[in-house]
Amino acid sequence: MTARGSAPTGPRVVGVIASPADMDRAMRIRRPPNFFEMRLDRLAGIVDQLEDKLPKLRAPLIITARHPEEGGANKLSLPQRRDLLARFLNHAKYLDVELRSASAMRGLFTLAKRKKVRRIISFHNFKSTPHPRMLARKLHAAKANGANIFKVAMRTDTPIELARLLEFVTNKHAEVPIAAMGIGRLGAISRVLLARAGSALVYASVGETSDIEGQLSLKQLRALGIGRGVKS
Repeated sequence: MTARGSAPTGPRVVGVIASPADMDRAMRIRRPPNFFEMRLDRLAGIVDQLEDKLPKLRAPLIITARHPEEGGANKLSLPQRRDLLARFLNHAKYLDVELRSASAMRGLFTLAKRKKVRRIISFHNFKSTPHPRMLARKLHAAKANGANIFKVAMRTDTPIELARLLEFVTNKHAEVPIAAMGIGRLGAISRVLLARAGSALVYASVGETSDIEGQLSLKQLRALGIGRGVKS
């Protein structure tokens, strides 16, 4: 991976836990990914059970409760999302909050910093991939809000959209590490190309399939030689 800021070398793989079945599978993985991401917006109905199971996960945790306008489930309000994140903050290595929510989550960021939880600030566009200059402005805003990593998930249905995302990730002057992924018809190939181009994080489903178009599974990434070996 291309070094940027304090990012360690090599792509770091994130296994996404978005359902009770994902959690059960994650607990059984003998060679885990670098991180697990817990989608609290999709797991909001079983949070008590989650707390009992967290000690069985053998990788550091990224927590997020996605905004409904950026793919979040269950139409959670800002206070509901903030409360979920605060509840699991003691278990987390990283906290992921959308750029649009960063100012409203400032108090949570302060608490996270006190607890030495690092911050991922993210931006999702499910319609297209904007020009790299626009993404650079978003990155600058993320840095101003204290991002340790800026994460983008963009629609990549065309070669032009994928080329824009690759240009953004390979920017040698990026102010913070970038984690980037494509969604859509070229989503799968984008995950591989962006991992090799320097994306700080590579996200994959814990299970065999995903409802996110283009997201590969941990096993598929392993077969492609990306990240730690993963064996269920």
